[in-house]
Amino acid sequence: MVRGLAGMAGVAQSVQASSVGAQLPPEFARSDSEHDQNQAGAAPPEIPVIDMSLSCYGARMAEAAREWGIFQVVNHGVPPSAVSELQRVGREFFALPQAEKQRYAMDPSSGKTEGYGSTMQRGGNQKTWADFLFHNIAPPSAVNHAVWPENPEGYREANEAYCGHMRRLTRTLFEVLSAGLGLQEGAMAEAFGGDEVVFLHKINFYPPCPQPELALGVAPHTDLSALTVLVPNEVPGLQVSRDGRWCDVEYMPGALIVHIGDQIEILSNGRYKAVLHRTTVSKEKTRMSWPVFVEPPTELVVGPHPRLITGECPAKYKAMKFKDYKYGKINKLLQ
Repeated sequence: MVRGLAGMAGVAQSVQASSVGAQLPPEFARSDSEHDQNQAGAAPPEIPVIDMSLSCYGARMAEAAREWGIFQVVNHGVPPSAVSELQRVGREFFALPQAEKQRYAMDPSSGKTEGYGSTMQRGGNQKTWADFLFHNIAPPSAVNHAVWPENPEGYREANEAYCGHMRRLTRTLFEVLSAGLGLQEGAMAEAFGGDEVVFLHKINFYPPCPQPELALGVAPHTDLSALTVLVPNEVPGLQVSRDGRWCDVEYMPGALIVHIGDQIEILSNGRYKAVLHRTTVSKEKTRMSWPVFVEPPTELVVGPHPRLITGECPAKYKAMKFKDYKYGKINKLLQ
């Protein structure tokens, strides 16, 4: 659990503030079981890149969701200016003094579960090398502007503009992925809450790490969400698991990275796969990413779509409220 930073001004409670020094603090070192297992040999396959201006992109997208659980999209319709402005305000937020960032700190003990945080405040013996800021950006009923930074200038406008593009793009992704399952185009959006689908924006900040070979920015996991749409900066680090190897996701200017999350895997009854991924860090450069997690409302029940359950293919997943699934996975209760 992340503890709030309120009342902790003057204390370095972030990876960013503690990233100077020649030695990696021991609590950030990976366990032996997490060290790379990749062996020398043929280069791993490349993540699919899908051009959404081509007529065949829907079939390629469905294939990538089945085979990889991740793909990059180009010619996706999100203006470069909207992406660059989102990145600008994110970079400028993390350039603020620590005390200013701490004004927006999370404090789950008081019910403040959105805002600024760091893996340094998490319990447990092993931590990852990352600070972050996150908050809902849609629908309006789920948005709390009190946790949105007032600085830098233009932060709210950049997030609201980008959110509009994400809602449009997500509708298209849901339609294409629904059709790839043999469902009506609107089936997936309806199953995840329609206009009440939640969009959660997160900014990940991975400062230079003194011993990057020993640390991770994010440990291996699949996303809780239905899907995730991510903007990276130019510093590599995202890796996905494929045939027992970790494959780098190459940086492609202008592309967006789409992850299939747990909820789509469940709805598809396993036909689409949530991607297992992790993040590495750099010794010399700061890596940042701007994912938007697209989630069902907390009270919505998600399970395999009825049309995808047959005598030959029974339900592989238990239907449950999203909040219960989320609680169980975060607390490692799900089997």
